[in-house]
Amino acid sequence: MMYPTKNDKALIHAVSLLQNKKDIECFLRDLLTSSEIEEFSSRFAVAILLWTTKKSYLEIAKEVNTSTTTVTRVSAWLYKEPWQGYSKVLSKLYGKSIR
Repeated sequence: MMYPTKNDKALIHAVSLLQNKKDIECFLRDLLTSSEIEEFSSRFAVAILLWTTKKSYLEIAKEVNTSTTTVTRVSAWLYKEPWQGYSKVLSKLYGKSIR
């Protein structure tokens, strides 16, 4: 399946219309289950640690309470894949990656 699909584009557009943190919070809670929000939050926490520290994958996995497989995937999305979504957000939040 090619990304983004028509449905993906509709979701992206909907998110782009949200005006503030409260609106985003409410939309995410309606859209996702608590488990899905927790999983996304864990991935983002991994991305933050990869961006801002030189901790090992094992140290990050233990700190976030996730698997090293998840850390490896997030690292690939963060540093190797062409979309660069994580890096765009993280560079705005924390500046340049230290890795």
